[in-house]
Amino acid sequence: MPGLVVFGRRWVIASDDFVFPGAFELFIRFIWWILMLVLFFLYKGEFNCSGGQLLYAYVIGLIVLLAIIINVLLIIVCVSMQGTITNPGPRKSIPLLIYIRTALYLPELVWACLGAVWISDNSMTCHRSVVIAVLCAVIASWIICFFTLVVVLIAFDPLGNKKQAILRKTNIHDQQSSEASQLFDTAKRVATRVWENRLKLMCCCIVWDNDNRAAFANIAEIFTSFFSGTDMVPSDIAAGLSLIHQEQDKLEKCREPEEVVCQSSQPSASMNQDLDMELENATHYMVFAAAAYGWPLYIFSNPFTGACQLCCDCCRSRPADSEIIGGTHRGCHFASMLKVTQLQYRDFIYITFHNKIYEIPFYVALDHKKEAVVVAVRGTLSLRDALTDLSAECEELPVEGVPGNCCAHKGMVQTSEYIYSRLINDGILNQAFSVVPEYRLVITGHSLGAGTAALLAIRLRRLFPGLKCYAFSPPGGLLSKPLADYSKDFTISIIVGKDLVPRLSIPNMEELKRRTVQVVANCTKPKYKILLRGCWYEVFGGNPDDFPSELSGISNETLSQPLLAEQSLSGQNSNSYSSSPDVSPSSMSSHHQPLYPPGRIIHITEEGSTGRLCYSQVRYKAAWSKESAFSSIYISPKMITDHMPDVVLKALENVTQDQPVIVCSQPPDDPVARDI
Repeated sequence: MPGLVVFGRRWVIASDDFVFPGAFELFIRFIWWILMLVLFFLYKGEFNCSGGQLLYAYVIGLIVLLAIIINVLLIIVCVSMQGTITNPGPRKSIPLLIYIRTALYLPELVWACLGAVWISDNSMTCHRSVVIAVLCAVIASWIICFFTLVVVLIAFDPLGNKKQAILRKTNIHDQQSSEASQLFDTAKRVATRVWENRLKLMCCCIVWDNDNRAAFANIAEIFTSFFSGTDMVPSDIAAGLSLIHQEQDKLEKCREPEEVVCQSSQPSASMNQDLDMELENATHYMVFAAAAYGWPLYIFSNPFTGACQLCCDCCRSRPADSEIIGGTHRGCHFASMLKVTQLQYRDFIYITFHNKIYEIPFYVALDHKKEAVVVAVRGTLSLRDALTDLSAECEELPVEGVPGNCCAHKGMVQTSEYIYSRLINDGILNQAFSVVPEYRLVITGHSLGAGTAALLAIRLRRLFPGLKCYAFSPPGGLLSKPLADYSKDFTISIIVGKDLVPRLSIPNMEELKRRTVQVVANCTKPKYKILLRGCWYEVFGGNPDDFPSELSGISNETLSQPLLAEQSLSGQNSNSYSSSPDVSPSSMSSHHQPLYPPGRIIHITEEGSTGRLCYSQVRYKAAWSKESAFSSIYISPKMITDHMPDVVLKALENVTQDQPVIVCSQPPDDPVARDI
């Protein structure tokens, strides 16, 4: 931070990002240079042949060129190691060194072309070993040139010239002028188009329709709004998240155990009884939620035997399949559902694997053990599902009898509307209750399916007052406060450990961005040291790193600003480094309405583990929690694994059956994942 400016445009790398790639290239070229020296001295007398002088000139020229490049790379790496993330002053010579290094690519490319021409001369009579050795050197030159092009494309910022044009035309401190405002609006429109094109490229296999176009436009606007507030490059974000992780672990280690006890009152016997009952029900219905994923999750959970167990049933056809099943690949999906739920074929009322944006698979089955009609909604398993997840803007969802602003996650509101219309308008629920009229309705799902299930329960509550919803790892940015409170009467959310998704909302992401900017600005260590220490900590554990709580001479108010200009952080001014004025400073404050997880929340955390690293036994504990406990994102290696449906099911079984779970645990000395 800030982004490097060379060749008149801004790039997605900073001047301190050349340490690791530069050191890697330096190592490769040094080995290459040594091999060329060995080649030269080993075959020095073998070039006295037809065409040998050309090969001799190529080897000598390549040795000299490599020596020059190695020296330039060494200087770049040493300079890039200077300063801190927000103090690029000691690295102000990096642009000049980049120009020199780029200029050396031209003779290198020319020399590679000449080498290819000379080595392909059919009239050459040199020894075969000499020709092969030089041919390898030519191929190595072309490989280096190719990967250099790949690196340039990765570091390329499509908005780089637009950002630099704004810097030339406006003063960073004069962001209230009409000219600046117009330029900011132009940059925002361009950025939105760029993000939309990126999404289209990533999802090129998706058939286009009006819903898809609207989803892409909505997601592009969200990404533009989120990423336009700072001039941070990806490596800055990685360093900031590493520091935040260590800071959070440090706070947890320093917290006294008695503080945890005194922050929450001792639950009554009735609450404990209610918790035990809900945990038992949740464990039962998590099986249905997991079954909705079909054969992919079944094989993932049973990697050695799953495929063999399903292979026979996948090809088996049943005459009545078309009556209850829609979509494709139904044989394997249905076979896995039968195995996971242990239900009979006749217990399934309806199954669909139809999948589009805002339209996800679900099934309806009869649960005779609990006397319930179960609607299970599948979670994220495709690009279309991911686009539904990312459509995170608020959409109104008026509910009769619920005062206040009733709104919810846009993508899941539309998905629940689709399932609602199928269940009611197509008579699926009527068909189920005509078979078992005394049963109650239970709706369940995991992740995207959990959020959709919670919204579907809100829609169906008027028709089925006794329904129950079990939402496993639901998204945090789902319901407005009035709807979240309303859903507590009939919805139970299950969250495991430091699961990212229940903490994932636009306001929480904005807060994480603000905190990342702040902790990066506070740190006085070079970026390469932060990343090295962070990698070591993530892999091997140990004690969290110590870093200063404030930066000398910089107020907290300044650190909370989204744009960290060099003149405010290092006291210097540079043409090559300055903050990008994509938006006004006030953009850091979130304008999005806070959304919350649904219903009453049961939080399952690790109580302790035995053993080291893999194959350690983990025990879990469960307690009622509040939505305020998930108002911030925790950085942890388990923030993704705790979300996986098989992990959620194992944690529930551990809590209800008091059996330890064997998993690959956190590194030694890493704090036990828990929320205070």
